[in-house]
Amino acid sequence: MDVIIFVLSLMLAYVVFKSLLSFPNRGKKLPPGPFQLPIIGNLTKLGKLPHQSLANLAKLYGPILHLQLGRVTTIVISSSTLAQQVLQKQDIAFSSRFIPDGLCVYDHHKYSMVLLPVGPAWRNLRKVVNLNMFTVNKLDENQHLHSSKVHELIEYVKKCRQTGELVDIGQAAFRTSLNLLSNTIFSKDLTDPNEDSAKEFRDLIADIVVDAGKPNLVDFFPMLKKLDPQGVQRRMTRHYENIINVLDSLINERLVLMRSGHPVEYTDALDKLIKISRENPNVIDNIHMEHLFVDLFVAGTDTTANTVEWGMAEVLKSSETMLKVKSELREVLGKGKVLEAADICRLPYLRCIVRETLRLQPPLPFLVPRQIAEETEVNGYIIPRNSQVLVNAWAIGRDPVSWENPLSFQPERFLDSEVDVKGQDFELIPFGAGRRICPGLPLAMRMVPVMLGSLINCFNWELEGGIPLNELDMEEKFGFTLGKLSPLWALATSND
Repeated sequence: MDVIIFVLSLMLAYVVFKSLLSFPNRGKKLPPGPFQLPIIGNLTKLGKLPHQSLANLAKLYGPILHLQLGRVTTIVISSSTLAQQVLQKQDIAFSSRFIPDGLCVYDHHKYSMVLLPVGPAWRNLRKVVNLNMFTVNKLDENQHLHSSKVHELIEYVKKCRQTGELVDIGQAAFRTSLNLLSNTIFSKDLTDPNEDSAKEFRDLIADIVVDAGKPNLVDFFPMLKKLDPQGVQRRMTRHYENIINVLDSLINERLVLMRSGHPVEYTDALDKLIKISRENPNVIDNIHMEHLFVDLFVAGTDTTANTVEWGMAEVLKSSETMLKVKSELREVLGKGKVLEAADICRLPYLRCIVRETLRLQPPLPFLVPRQIAEETEVNGYIIPRNSQVLVNAWAIGRDPVSWENPLSFQPERFLDSEVDVKGQDFELIPFGAGRRICPGLPLAMRMVPVMLGSLINCFNWELEGGIPLNELDMEEKFGFTLGKLSPLWALATSND
C-alpha cells in the first residue's frame, strides 16, 4: 500500500493538471453514483469483495450505477431488466471488451476469443470452437471421456475413504475438469488422476484468475503502465510463459507425429484445429491455438471446480437438501451409482441444486467486463464512450425483485420454474447472454451435475475436524472467478 501511495503522490500534479483540462462528461445525464474523490474517484468503494460492495451501492443509487475509478468511467448494471437491455437489446453497442493490462502479456488480447472485438476474427474462432468442441454431437462423441474421468474421481475418493484421508473437493473437481478438457483437446491427461499432481497447474490457473481479477492501478491510471506498481504485469508474464510453454509443447509434439513416417491418427480437438489451420491459416494458426487453449483451460477448469465445490458446500450445509437429493438419486439410479450425462434429465432436483448454486455463486461475478466504443443511452442515461461496463451477475442473482428469500439456498424454487441459465432468463445469467455468452455452457451443464451427483450418491460426508455442517464457512474469495475463501475439506464415509 505504501508503494501505491508513493506512486500516486508522484503523479498527483500531472493527474490534477490533466483532470482540469478535460471534463468530457460534464453536463451529461450520467447514471447516479457516489461522491467522487479527487484523483482516485471511487476506487475506495471497491473493497476486498467488489461484487458485494457494488451490490450494496446499487441498493443506494439504483440498478444502473456510475463510478469513476481513477481515469476509467465505470457503469455497473445490477438488475435483470437492465442486463437484458445491455446484453440483448443493445448487444452490439456493448459487445467489446474492457481489457485489463495484465491480460495484454504475450499479446493475449490480440488472439484471445474472449477478448477479441466482435468481428471476422472473433466469429471464425467462435465458429471453430463451437463446431469442434461444444455442439451436442461433439459432446455425445466425447461422452466416454466424461464418464471415465468421473469414474476416476470416484475411485480417488474411495481410496481417500479407505485411508481416512480428507478430500479437497475443489481440488478433486479441478483435476477431473482439467483431465477431461485435456483429453478432449490432446487425448491425454495433464495430471495423474490418483495423485495430487494437479495442484501445481491449479495454482498456476488460480494465480492467473486472481491477478486478472484484482483491481490494478495501471487499469485506472494508464500513465503508471511502465512502473507496474503492483507487479501484476510481471507476475502475469511469468504465469503466461509457464502455461503457454506447456501448451506449445503439446501442440509441437502432435505436429512432429503428423510429420513422421508413421503418424498417429487422432480425432480430438487439436487434430481438427491443426487440419483447419493447414487448410485456412487465416482462420487459426499455432499462435491462435495456444491462446485459445489458455482461454479454455483458465475458463473451463477453475469455474467448473468452483461450482462443484460451492454446490457441495451448500448441500452439506442443508441436511434437508441432502436428504432430498439422495432420495432422488437412489430412486432413479440406485444408491452408490456413478452418474452419466444421460441421467441428468431424469434428476430434476439435482438440476435445481445446480441452478440454485449458480444463482448464489456465479462463476464470474461480473461476467467478463465490457466496454463501449461510442456514446450510448441506456434507461434515459448517457453512457460515455470507452466506459467500462460491469454486469453484476452476483447481485442480479440475489435481487429481491426477482427472487423470494434471495439469500437462502432453496433449490425447490426451480421445481416449477422455467428459469434456466441459457441466457434467455436475465435474472439468472451465470454464463452471460447474447452473442458473447460463454461457449462452454453446454459442457459445464453436463459436468457439474454429473460430478456433484456422483459425489453425493456414492458417499456420505463429514466435515474436517468434525465441524457441524451448519457451521460450514461460506466466505467468498474474489478474483476473475468467485472461489471459496476456505477450501472445502471433507471426509468421505460409507454410503450405508
